[in-house]
Amino acid sequence: MDAPLLLALAHARRLAGEGAIQGVWCGPRALGLQWAPDRRGGLDPGLAWVFLLNPAPELWLLHERDEACVQLKAEARGDLSRRWALELKGARLTEVEGDPRERWVGLVFRRRAVTGRIEATRLAFQAFPGRAGVRLDGLDLNPARIGLGQPFPPTAPEPRGEPPAFLRWREAFGERLLAALGGELPEVLPGEGPLLVRHRAWSLARAEKLILAPRQARTDRKLVAERKRLERYREALAEDRARHTRALELRPRAQALAAELYRLKGRAGEVELTDGTRLRLPDGQRAEETAQRWFTAVKRAERGLERVADLEQELQRQFRDLARREAAPPPLEKAPLKERKGMDSKPPKEAKRADGKGRAYRSVMVDGFEVLIGKGDADNDQLTFKVGAPLDLWLHVAGTPGSHVIVRNPDRLSDFPRPVVERAAELAAFFSKARDGGKVEVHYCRVADVSKPRGFPPGKVLLKTWKSVRVYPKE
Repeated sequence: MDAPLLLALAHARRLAGEGAIQGVWCGPRALGLQWAPDRRGGLDPGLAWVFLLNPAPELWLLHERDEACVQLKAEARGDLSRRWALELKGARLTEVEGDPRERWVGLVFRRRAVTGRIEATRLAFQAFPGRAGVRLDGLDLNPARIGLGQPFPPTAPEPRGEPPAFLRWREAFGERLLAALGGELPEVLPGEGPLLVRHRAWSLARAEKLILAPRQARTDRKLVAERKRLERYREALAEDRARHTRALELRPRAQALAAELYRLKGRAGEVELTDGTRLRLPDGQRAEETAQRWFTAVKRAERGLERVADLEQELQRQFRDLARREAAPPPLEKAPLKERKGMDSKPPKEAKRADGKGRAYRSVMVDGFEVLIGKGDADNDQLTFKVGAPLDLWLHVAGTPGSHVIVRNPDRLSDFPRPVVERAAELAAFFSKARDGGKVEVHYCRVADVSKPRGFPPGKVLLKTWKSVRVYPKE
């Protein structure tokens, strides 16, 4: 989605009135905000904004009964949805931030808390392909920090020049460019009617291309593969039926041979019956053995034909079921388990100390962030490489032995509040041999930038990149 169109659609919704959020759902690739009905603003019951991250970052306006919306809601996770709803339900859109040269838009929502105070939050949507994400940040005392998709800074990126999309809009609208970017011109999207109506029609077309058509193609491939499998199974059953039918041809010969065993008993090779028929016996087998083997083969063929008939009946049922599935619309797809885990970091593991006594770290809370502090050299390794997640913050005093410190990052923030970093650095300095000194330097980086080459002693690590802060040791 081009940056000018993203900004224009957000402004158009803002111009329609301060609509309230009635419901929220969230999945691994989309965030949905359902608007409360407002006929003055052109919002019928059930309409929702859908912030799509994958396969393409776009902002859609869909109805909750639209097939694409139903599919995306089927992928939603209850825990993520509840978490987003806790911060957004009942909020009203009051401001739109952004630049038509960057695919980033900030939506300021306000709502009245139970205490009577007005809370303000910003929902930022970054629509860069491959780096799309949504994040929610509190603008006042509300400490909301929630992320979905790729992490990015809370502030808008600095625009660099005028991209082709912006130049196309300037050429197309000329003096009406500001009105188009402000969501006042419906011509920014093809179709008829107001911009919200066109946005809905455009969203349905995009959803058909990006969500429904690929899902139909995947379903068709599965059905074609299933039909081919059943056809191969039917051919195998036909071969089994032909083989068992051929085995039944042994019955007359077995009966004729058994009737004359009184005179042919012990014979081998070729025997002649009283009616002049000559039977060739299998090599090394006497007449009585041959008759018994032929009767056994006939019985086995009879049982086999009964079994084949049952399997063919079941196969016909499977063909009828397949025909019904081919005629029905494609079923809803659930997100794979690996994707449905969402963007939250894993909870801290109960890593044990090297001596087996208790955990390998102590835990404290700093402004809502959990800070973990290692208890020794071997415990530091456990904390960094067993407990820490790649996006957690890692700290250690520069050039002095001490504890590894980790600040948990369950919201996958791209940066941490400065007071939290400084407080964690003070703890790292206190739990080190620089405790009794003055101001010390503390290195910090992501856990993903910490490595331990082969042969390094316990507690010693290598940093790929880092920043530093100078603080006084303080417990």
